[in-house]
Amino acid sequence: MGLIFSSSAEENSPEHWLEAYQEDMELFSFEGYRIQRYRSPTPPHSQFAQTLDTQGVITLRESNPDVVLLDVQPIAWSGKFIQKKGRERKNIEGSIWLPNVGLGELEESWSEYFQKHLEQLTGNNSRHPIVLYCTADCWMSWNAIKRAHEWGYTELYWLRNGTDGWLEAGFEVVTAKPEPFPYKEDKK
Repeated sequence: MGLIFSSSAEENSPEHWLEAYQEDMELFSFEGYRIQRYRSPTPPHSQFAQTLDTQGVITLRESNPDVVLLDVQPIAWSGKFIQKKGRERKNIEGSIWLPNVGLGELEESWSEYFQKHLEQLTGNNSRHPIVLYCTADCWMSWNAIKRAHEWGYTELYWLRNGTDGWLEAGFEVVTAKPEPFPYKEDKK
């Protein structure tokens, strides 16, 4: 069985995770979101999610095939998503790619994009399991977890090492396509 890292050691520690960043408080918003230098070492755990390794994600998917995998890797936006040819995003098969929802400060349209997709993907069930990730040493997934928790989602998991850890473990990734922005209701 894969490792599911609990945050119990962190919870028993008298130090809050943010205390490790006292010298760099300008990196965080007043609400506690990372707002600068997103690609840098992250805390070992999120207080709002269980941290999984790659095998933990596989085990979770085997026990609950309906688990939602959300890739929140950012991408340039200029009225459309901009990817450089030959540098397309690759993610874990079966993932939904919601770029930019892990930014520390979200404009209302991006917040709605994230929130509406969460509602749709979980069937408005705040206890539906969701795995969030991007790449290793990236605060985007950490921010997205914090935001989803604030909206009432409780079954959150963090693949902290993201696609980097997935590839290092010898698993394959597939070419990803971001979900269209802004969010549009599915007219089925």
